[in-house]
Amino acid sequence: MPSYFISHGGGPWPWIPDMAAHLEPLARSLAAMPGEIGARPEAVLMISGHWESDAFAVMHSAAPPMVYDYFNFPPHTYEITYPAPGAPRLAERVAGMIGAAGLPVRLDDEMGFDHGCFVPMAVMYPQADVPLFQVSMRHGYDPEEHMALGRALAPLRDEGVLIVGSGLSYHNLAQFGPAARVPSAAFDAWLDEALARAPEARTGAIQEWERAPYARDCHAQEDHLAPLFTALGTAEAEPATRVYHQTGVFGGVTASSWRFG
Repeated sequence: MPSYFISHGGGPWPWIPDMAAHLEPLARSLAAMPGEIGARPEAVLMISGHWESDAFAVMHSAAPPMVYDYFNFPPHTYEITYPAPGAPRLAERVAGMIGAAGLPVRLDDEMGFDHGCFVPMAVMYPQADVPLFQVSMRHGYDPEEHMALGRALAPLRDEGVLIVGSGLSYHNLAQFGPAARVPSAAFDAWLDEALARAPEARTGAIQEWERAPYARDCHAQEDHLAPLFTALGTAEAEPATRVYHQTGVFGGVTASSWRFG
């Protein structure tokens, strides 16, 4: 399986006609992923920019609930369901793999699918028939630690597990609209160039992402960038291909997604 870092859009956008029309290029890129993968995954493991914990928490429920972690959207968007089954046995194994890598880990029986997870999955696999579970980020967003998480998870790719880091290549809620135009374009161009480097240089560049142009303007807090660290860690020696690129999102944002492998 390849792995991905995706920009997941804003809130419940597929269920809001104006937003869905605006983000049609994103919808096309997500809908194309099953064809790019070429086989139905055994499961999807998602690292979302909307779940973090003191340790790497692994979703353990057989039937995860919904988490509507967005605000001021139409009432019908709080009734969305994405009834994909969980993967508790695989979650237990994944927790063991993370622990064996020397990383703090725990199983979580309470967390449900947040919108960084269920929104893109509803476009990728609208039948909700692929087992789905999440692994949280860890507080602090340390790049090396989140890459180490990816390295620990990498063997799952050979077992048919699709690993997806779900965030946004630009995420600064205080600077959406025209103010995002220059910073997001510069940071996006840097990301694309950095991810095209040879493996060792690429890893080093992403670990030191704060040196990039407008880095902290684009990610005042890097919760939506940290999933990239893990996606890269799962495929450090493999090429990156940009699979989504859109300018003018939300009035000024340049956003992209990449496939590894």
